[in-house]
Amino acid sequence: MLFWRLGVPMNAMAAQDPAPDAEALPYPSATREPTADPTDSEIVAARDYLFLGVLAFLSVLNFIDRQLIVSFANFIKADLSLTVTEFALLTGLVFITFYSIAGLFAGAMADIFHRPRLLAAALALWSILTAASGAARGFITMAIPRMMIGVGESVCTPTSMSMLSDRFPSSRLGMATAVYYMGVPIGVGLSLLIVGYLGERVGWRACFYLLGVIGVVFAALLLFFMKDPPRRGQMGSASQEERPRLRQIYKTLFRALARSPALSLTIAGGTAMHFLFGAASFDQLWFVAERGFEKSEIARITGWIAIPAGVAGNLIGGLGSDWWQKHTGQGRPLFLFWLSLLLYPIMIAFRLVEPGSAWFWIGLACLILSVGSVYGPTMATVQELVPGQIRGTVIAFYIMCANVIGLGVGMLLGGVLIDGLILRGLEEPYTKGILFMSFLSMVSLPCLFVAGRRFERDRESLAQSTGEA
Repeated sequence: MLFWRLGVPMNAMAAQDPAPDAEALPYPSATREPTADPTDSEIVAARDYLFLGVLAFLSVLNFIDRQLIVSFANFIKADLSLTVTEFALLTGLVFITFYSIAGLFAGAMADIFHRPRLLAAALALWSILTAASGAARGFITMAIPRMMIGVGESVCTPTSMSMLSDRFPSSRLGMATAVYYMGVPIGVGLSLLIVGYLGERVGWRACFYLLGVIGVVFAALLLFFMKDPPRRGQMGSASQEERPRLRQIYKTLFRALARSPALSLTIAGGTAMHFLFGAASFDQLWFVAERGFEKSEIARITGWIAIPAGVAGNLIGGLGSDWWQKHTGQGRPLFLFWLSLLLYPIMIAFRLVEPGSAWFWIGLACLILSVGSVYGPTMATVQELVPGQIRGTVIAFYIMCANVIGLGVGMLLGGVLIDGLILRGLEEPYTKGILFMSFLSMVSLPCLFVAGRRFERDRESLAQSTGEA
């Protein structure tokens, strides 16, 4: 079958340079000789792009399932009689806590086990639970499957990103990451279009059932036929016995965080930007309650804007940051700093201008573009600042920080704030709560600036310590 051809040869020659003195190395597994890096070549084959396309499609399914409850906010909140805080919990901490903590273990499993089969099992699990969410009758019966969906979906990104870093050279990693993360705007946009075109006709429950079935079929027909690519930068033999243990993986991760300011600040900056993204989860409620739009109509409009604007953001963030790093010698986070500095004033003004005006739609497009632009620069950066054997784990750790702190805590804080403003009878509580979270997210800017300036120094330090200089 075609997908068996997505694998690459496993006969890489061992590296000739001896490993450096073990006492000088900060990373525990760097005492063995590294194998040759199959992605050292700048050439990217057609099958690598096909492999990327398969993972990007999986990312789309992931984010449709994940975002559907947010896109159906005006339907589900009323049907289940939820407060804004309860809705924030369902879309935030209830889902994200289990998603992120499980993801830390899933990232470690991606560094040890067969990754495509791990993805297939996870896709089947979260799809079944998405269908189960359609049967919810209240907060508790929706919260239980949402928690377990988080466990299944936690496998997707760390495993996929780990495989992409094994298929693409460093100079193209930002592009590959951005293409994979097109699943975010496309998934969000498609979920909104599902609401706009099917919500009134078939109801939100039927849409959850349908997506669950699609996911299970895709898991059965596709992912079992993907080969696991050889691991880039894998130390020593690839045999199961010589792969790093969980304790060793986590020890290496925390050493890397302590020794690399660029790594820690990139994660901190990406996490802070998720306060802004969490605030945007209230947008469908805000559009209807305070800007006067009809719920199905605004879902359709934002869906059609979200796809092109989000894809543009991913391309700008991925390709732009690749170009920036290559031509300036500074890290990708500095590119994201300048782009965010340009977009923030427009995104703030978007909350204050007249609804339906040209500046309103421009501001919405810039907000969606900003969301898409984050993932390519930050995900590529954190992978380049850790040893090859923990790339899945560092992605999972970053996702945990961004989701639990940025989205989970941020959305809960926003929901409590909005409910409090509503109880006090203040005008435009959604606008005030969303603006507060937007300003809070601007703490990301100094983090990204310093991370970009430090990046090259920290990457050289990693190369020397692992004997890959």
